[in-house]
Amino acid sequence: MVDLAARKSQARKDAFARRKLAFDAVNSTPVTRLTEVLAPYRKKTLAAYVPMRTEISPLAAMEAHSGQVCVPVIQSAGTALKFALWTADMAMVEGAFGARIPQNITYVTPDVLIVPLVAFDDAGNRLGYGGGFYDRTLQDLRRSRHVVAIGLAFEAQHADELPLEATDQPLDFIVTEAKTRTFSR
Repeated sequence: MVDLAARKSQARKDAFARRKLAFDAVNSTPVTRLTEVLAPYRKKTLAAYVPMRTEISPLAAMEAHSGQVCVPVIQSAGTALKFALWTADMAMVEGAFGARIPQNITYVTPDVLIVPLVAFDDAGNRLGYGGGFYDRTLQDLRRSRHVVAIGLAFEAQHADELPLEATDQPLDFIVTEAKTRTFSR
């Protein structure tokens, strides 16, 4: 029997390949749809990410958001993320794993998070990159407040089934170029 770690590793490999093909082929991104999902949260603090490699870019939605915007900052392995205030014109530097972070950091706590992912299923589950950063972060934030987690993906990243652990945190929305999925929690 193949263990869970091996199943997750294979699922990530397969999903990365699907995402790369979608990234190269898809002419539209779900930014308009994402902006619609974000509309009720326009004054809330939004966490998003500066895209890397084949991730869908949320930058247009970040720039259009009327509340504070922040980006994740990895502190160390095995810890939750912290979030630094971000504006489109600020100086950025390379952080952990090559992620771009503000040169001068002011930490804030987000109300809404746009979460990168490798794969997702029809139940609002996500497969991340394997570090557990977003799972720990969402778990910590959800203990003390209501937060909204939005997965941003290509439809090609959909999986019929994902290998899950008890610590995996579900999403409230998944936005793709084809549709928006909403999950009640």
